[in-house]
Amino acid sequence: MSDNRAPLSRRDALKWFAGTAAGTAAAPAVLAAPNETEPSPPAISTRSPIHDPDYMKPAVYPWTKLFSPEELNTTKVLADIILPKDNLGPAASEVGVHDFINEWCSAPYDDKKDDCDVIRGGLGWLNTESFRRFEKTFVELTSAQQTAIVDDICNPADVKPGLKVGVSFFRLFRKLALGGYYTHSATWKQLGYVGNISLPGDYPGVPQEVIKLLGLEDVV
Repeated sequence: MSDNRAPLSRRDALKWFAGTAAGTAAAPAVLAAPNETEPSPPAISTRSPIHDPDYMKPAVYPWTKLFSPEELNTTKVLADIILPKDNLGPAASEVGVHDFINEWCSAPYDDKKDDCDVIRGGLGWLNTESFRRFEKTFVELTSAQQTAIVDDICNPADVKPGLKVGVSFFRLFRKLALGGYYTHSATWKQLGYVGNISLPGDYPGVPQEVIKLLGLEDVV
């Protein structure tokens, strides 16, 4: 069966495309004036500030920090008890571990919200326990008094009655404190990590025993 329809001319095709574009509200046609180039399309950002951050520009975190000044101060003191300054590295507060924990707990993710409930609830418990024992907040206690409370909640295998909440809180707090501390370059010395540096002299290459173990003698 033959098709007797006349072929679509270039002029009619252009009219059809222009009419289609004009009828689409989401993408209106923009025609350039004679001897002028067409304007650039509007810039549409497809970057998610949370899932696709731009590391080439100063970061502006998209979430509000939740800790009160009192909670942040308690976090700072407790982090320094766990990770004090010594000859190998700075104290936790010197590398901003308290700010890291605040940022972690304030992130708008379901698992972080669960962590936030445990941490903020634990900070409240810590002050309640401090008042129960010494009638002061945790940050107002002496170093010996603070250590006495921490010693009672740092070992899950030896938890005393009434301290289970404190033990669960301290376990998570210590994990976050260590994570924040050892991801800072000022603490890498303790890990024996020297960073991304070049090897001195000629590169010795892969040891022969390793090549043999991998079965790559005929490759290298």
